[in-house]
Amino acid sequence: MTLRTTAAPPTALRASPWLATRVRRHVAILIPVAAVLAAGSIGLCLVGFMGVSIPMALDAFVGGSVGSPYAIAASINRSVVFALVGIGFVLANRANLTNVGGEGQIAVGGITATAVALYGGVAHLPLGLPIVLPMLAAVAAGAMWGALAGIFKVKAGTNEVISTLLLSFIAIWLVYWSVQSEALLRRPRTTSATLPESLEIPESTQLPLLTGDFSFPLHIGLPIAVMIAVVAAIVLEKTIFGTGLRAVGLNPVAATRAGISYGRTVIAALALAGALGGLAGAFMIQGEQYLLKDGFSSGYGFDGLVAGLLARGSVGGVIAASLLFGFLRSGGINMEMVAAVPTALVMVIQGLIVIMLAAASFWLDRRPP
Repeated sequence: MTLRTTAAPPTALRASPWLATRVRRHVAILIPVAAVLAAGSIGLCLVGFMGVSIPMALDAFVGGSVGSPYAIAASINRSVVFALVGIGFVLANRANLTNVGGEGQIAVGGITATAVALYGGVAHLPLGLPIVLPMLAAVAAGAMWGALAGIFKVKAGTNEVISTLLLSFIAIWLVYWSVQSEALLRRPRTTSATLPESLEIPESTQLPLLTGDFSFPLHIGLPIAVMIAVVAAIVLEKTIFGTGLRAVGLNPVAATRAGISYGRTVIAALALAGALGGLAGAFMIQGEQYLLKDGFSSGYGFDGLVAGLLARGSVGGVIAASLLFGFLRSGGINMEMVAAVPTALVMVIQGLIVIMLAAASFWLDRRPP
């Protein structure tokens, strides 16, 4: 008796792995989308339980996020700030460092950009220097703030999570001090109702708009952030420095034996993260708010941190998460103003989305290939 076996056609053998890869890619995209939709649905149920009209809340959310050219530009400008902080988080995380100090780095960047724009004598300089110099000063301030945490870790063994977080509280109080003290940045008091904030920065130091149209106030921070994202991706994947970050993150002892300085790498990684946070602070002052006031950073550093966490080490993932949070933040603000949705409930909905996305990422990581 002869057993006959039928071999699978070569085409089928080639097609099956290709099909499986395509399915995995689609699943990797659809699962996070489904997680966001599920979180949004739960959030709408909570809105209904609070007695707020769900159609009104949805209309307010859409209007605030994508309902007009102004809303779209505002959402993208917010996303740029989140992306810079998130990219900084990814750069540091490649060396197994967790930078949670984006809020503080934004704060020192904002303080420095305001001070240089107002009192640095740059307003009448040529060749775009009134715009560039406050930005560079903010980058330097943010880098110094991040490097401090790196020095604490290298010299004293301080966990960078603790040091970057505590430095953020110090920076936030520095903002408060700056706008409360007339010896620093507070505008001169004219009446008892004068607000504790700085003067408005000169027009020559404000970021130009891409279209020149104030109904669509998208500023040049967007192309700058895109270029930074491209450079960061290349640095992480194609350069010796990126390899050094990965080596230090995987095994500091082996990296040191291979000639890679652990201390310099840690300080450089956190300084880079801080520099991007400082630049984000400059963008907020020079591109949107035009003056410094207490609480100007509005928790953007923590949103950028979450964007970096959800990106799973990918610069492209940071961009996607930042866009999501930028439009969510704009829509949430409009829900508060138009539909009277409580601020706490808006934060709960954003938290649900983060939890769902984190769970989806965990499931995708644990899923067998």
